Amino acid sequence: MDDLRELYQTVILDHNKAPRNFGELEDPDRQADGHNPLCGDRLTLHLQLDENDRVVDVKFSGQGCAISTASTSLMTEYALGKTKDEILATKALFHELVTGNPNEEGSTDGLGKLAVFGGVREFPARVKCATLAWHTMEAALNNDEQPATTE
Repeated sequence: MDDLRELYQTVILDHNKAPRNFGELEDPDRQADGHNPLCGDRLTLHLQLDENDRVVDVKFSGQGCAISTASTSLMTEYALGKTKDEILATKALFHELVTGNPNEEGSTDGLGKLAVFGGVREFPARVKCATLAWHTMEAALNNDEQPATTE
């Protein structure tokens, strides 16, 4: 468990310090805003999709805590080249991982690098920080005009 905790901390710190896909797309096909009122995290997600709803480019802007920024960074890396359906299926797996019983090890099947967020389940107050990006991605993919929120 200590190795997993160390990996979790290393990945969070790395993606917070140097977030991948940070910035804005000049002419996104889809865009959504997200807000976590509990922590104050705010982000805007910008997507370019091809004719098959596959993400061909993704960027995010905004500010948030280390967990929120790292989660968004890792999610954008994951989303590149994936279809809407693939992303939404992974969102469900991710949500299950971070909201599960903290005394049980959650399934990380199909999550790849995203599995490091399994440690968040031990800190219920941080779950919303980790899931904001995913709620915002779903809003962008569904072309929702209302900001995504963790409430």
